[in-house]
Amino acid sequence: MKIDSKAIKELAALLEETGLNEIEVKDDDQAIRVSKGGGTVVSGASAPVSMPSDPSVPQQPNVSAPDTTAHSHPGAVTSPMVGTAYMAAEPDAAAFVSKGDSVKAGDTLMIIEAMKVMNPIKAEKGGTITQILAEDGQPVEFGDVLMVIE
Repeated sequence: MKIDSKAIKELAALLEETGLNEIEVKDDDQAIRVSKGGGTVVSGASAPVSMPSDPSVPQQPNVSAPDTTAHSHPGAVTSPMVGTAYMAAEPDAAAFVSKGDSVKAGDTLMIIEAMKVMNPIKAEKGGTITQILAEDGQPVEFGDVLMVIE
């Protein structure tokens, strides 16, 4: 397997830009994970490769408690990737959805920017937005609950 050092550098820069501690990207049977705390691991058919973290960079602890009710809710919309959540298409535009709005399956709920790519997050089912847990411009991680549709 060929190690893509450019991709690793881009992921490391994304960590610094977003303030996240870890990021992972998967492509078929290969994955690259960059972590400030433990190093870089490339998985798939190869052995791990380490990249030291910079101990002089202060780490931001995750002090927020997860909302277990939202996590276990059948209408929870979770983040499919690590990136930055945006509630509108442009900084001065209206939000795609607000609490109390009715949505249909396929409606755009928000955008997650990952590696300079804007990824629309669409509703998997119709219903009413009862909770919005992500904030505009907030870094999100894979699996974070973004909102709840009932």
